[in-house]
Order: sequence, then structure tokens, then C-alpha cells
Amino acid sequence: MVKVREPGNYPSERLKCWNEAKALRRKYYEDYVKAHERGGIRWAGGAWTLSAIPEGLGDDVYPLTSEPYGATIAYFKEFALKCQEAVEKAGYIRDLCSYMRNYWGSIILDKFILADGTIIDEFPAPDFIWQDHICCSHAKWYQVVRELEAKKGKEIPFYCIDVGVGSYKQINERRINYVVRQIEDGIKWLEKVTGRDYDDDRLIQAIYNECKSTALWSEICTYNRAIPAPLDEKSMYSLYVLGTLMKSKKECVEFYEKLLAEVKDRVERGIAAVPTERLRLITDTQPPWGFLQIFRYMEKFGAVSIGSLYTFGLIGVWEVKEDGRWGPPVPPQDRGIEFKDREEALKFYVEWNLKYKPEWQHFYHPKLKSEMMIRIVKEWNVDAVLLHYNRGCEGLSLGIAENRLALIKEGIPVLPFEGNMGDEREFDLPRTQAAIDMFMESLGLKKLTE
Repeated sequence: MVKVREPGNYPSERLKCWNEAKALRRKYYEDYVKAHERGGIRWAGGAWTLSAIPEGLGDDVYPLTSEPYGATIAYFKEFALKCQEAVEKAGYIRDLCSYMRNYWGSIILDKFILADGTIIDEFPAPDFIWQDHICCSHAKWYQVVRELEAKKGKEIPFYCIDVGVGSYKQINERRINYVVRQIEDGIKWLEKVTGRDYDDDRLIQAIYNECKSTALWSEICTYNRAIPAPLDEKSMYSLYVLGTLMKSKKECVEFYEKLLAEVKDRVERGIAAVPTERLRLITDTQPPWGFLQIFRYMEKFGAVSIGSLYTFGLIGVWEVKEDGRWGPPVPPQDRGIEFKDREEALKFYVEWNLKYKPEWQHFYHPKLKSEMMIRIVKEWNVDAVLLHYNRGCEGLSLGIAENRLALIKEGIPVLPFEGNMGDEREFDLPRTQAAIDMFMESLGLKKLTE
């Protein structure tokens, strides 16, 4: 039983940089759409893609990362349903990754949705695809994208890197070099398919940017150890997403520096994300994007989700610090490291991603995910965990029943709920709210307000 605490009476206020985050996200999608008008080029790949590499082609190269775009579609449920039905009509089965199905549906419909929900005609096809493969669907995702675009008469070059080389405990020089060699071949491929010369100075700056932005996001998350928490998970989705879109760009670094300063200030002044905070939760992976109101529903009990393994680890990088707790590794520029050449930069970059990214570890063994979630519970003063039995993502839901048992064994209250991150047809809002009611009651909590 969680010790019932009195409801907080903390001051709360809107994030000062909130509108800037929205503007950056809006500009990202608009830049991708208008790239050709400006003489630039477009590329597509996943949010985990080694996105610093295409930056060596120039400053007019604009990406579309696939999972965030699939989540954007999911948020706008009416358009998402049209995408899903189009994919099913085309013969693709319903139990595939729902982000992937949303993305394919957008291509099939030949419609593109912007961050504000505006739908434009004609899906803006990429000039090339730059992807890596760790999830079971990553490479196949873009194989189908190529097939769908080929039906429209567009032939899109596709390069994919195998990064499934083992957990962070298994990373060694041989495994790092295996990925580095693929990248080096990929750079030659990029020059060939784009007709551009590759600039190593731009590459190195992009690697500096990505290491800095991912470390900054992790540091921001550490401040949610404070009581009251300065950020809530629902708000964090609009903040971490910038790292999934543009982590190797200067704009991302500058925004996260600004956000870090504001979060520090909120902690110093005791500003709460949820002014009635009395129960602290975390979740595990992707939420049901069309039903984020479940986070606001929990606030009626004075419960705040202070993050998740997903929000902390999809973009954030972590290592065990001297005090035994998680913290961000130090970026190379802050260590005084100056890369002498491309190979030195690539080796550092690959190790940074393979060794310090918690979210990549899901795919190797459920025990790794359990260990990370238990660590977050203990270090972030968390009372309970919500586990999303997510039918929309086989990769990050792998072993979730084992995760539940491991958390319960540690004495941590767990609420499992069923759903789908990107397909509203597989999420039951009243049923989930009823489950939250019963869970809160089991913890000795009643609603503070209707």
C-alpha cells in the first residue's frame, strides 16, 4: 500500500518556452514540405536513425522522421482512421506497427498532415531514405514506402544500417566498427544518389549537436526527481519530440538549453506541473496518442506522471554517475574532445548511441527494461507504474508481462492497461478510466475534484 499523502498546494504556471516548442515543430514539417521550393532535398528515416550523417550533405537537407509523423497522425483520430482503413483495404494486416500503418496510409491517400492538423494534398516523397534497423519493422517499413511510391512513378533510393549488435553490456570495439563501416559505405552512397560532395566538418558539428541535445534532454529529466515535479509526462511529449525530429541541429540544442534553464528555475521556486501532486507515477512506452486525456484524468486524484522510460530514453542518453544514480554522459565538446577526422567522429558517435540509449535495450531482453524501470522508480521517488499493453508496437511491448512481474516483486504497484499507440479502435477510454479509478482506490486515493 502506498502511503497516502495530503494533496499538494503548490504554485503552478505555464512553461514560458511552450510556444517556441510548438513553433519549432510546426517549422520542421513546413521545411520538409517546402524543401524543393527552396532548392533543398528531403530524406526520410526513423526517429532513431543516425541522423547526423545526412547533415554532411548541406544545410538545406530536411528530414521526415517516421515514428513522430505516425504519432502526429494518431493524435488526429479522424485522419488516422482514414489512413488505417486505406492500408487495410490495400491488403496489409492490422497487427503491424500502427505508426507504420498510419505512415503508409498517408502515402496511399496522398495526403500529408502538418503539426497543427492541417491536411495538404500530395504526400511529399523523400529524395532518399536513410534508415537503421533494430526494431522488427524498421527496414520493412521503408521497403513498402518504396513500393508505394514506385506505383506513383517515384523511384526512391534506400539505405539501411544494421545496429542490432547487442545490449550496452555487450558493446565492444568490434561491434562499434561493424556499424562504423556501414556508415562509411553509406556516406559514399549518399554522395552518389544526391550528386553532392560530403562535408566532414558539417558531420562533426552535427555529431556535437546531437550529443549535446540528447545529454541536455536527460539533464532536464533529472530535475523531475524534485517534489513537486516541474514537468508532467503529457507536457513532456511536446518537448522531447523535438529531439526525435532534429536532434543533430543547432536549433534543438538551443531550445533544450533554454528549457533546462527554465526547469531549473521551476524547481528552485517550487513550481509544480500538477499543483495537487500527492502521488507520482511513471509509464513505460508509447501512450495512446489519441487519448492523452488519461493523464489529465489521473490529475483528478492528485496523481502526476513524471515521465516514462520512453520519454527519458528515446532521445535521452544515460550512464551511472559517481553517486550511483543515472545522469547524462558528458558530451564530447564539454570534455574538450576535438575530432581529428571522420573515422574518429563516427566511432564516438556510434558508441554514444549504442551504449547510452536506454530505449534501444528493450529489444535484447525484458530484464533490461525491468532493471531500468525499477531504477527510475527508486531514483525519481515514484509510487506506482502504468504499463501499456500496446498492440501497436511489438518491439517495445516485448516482454511486458515479465516487466509487470519484476515490478510487483519489488513491491511496486502496477496498473496494466490495454490499448494501441496509433489506432483508436483498440483503445477503450471508459474502461481505462474505470481501471484507473479502481487502481487509485486500491492505493487509498479518492478523486479531489470532478
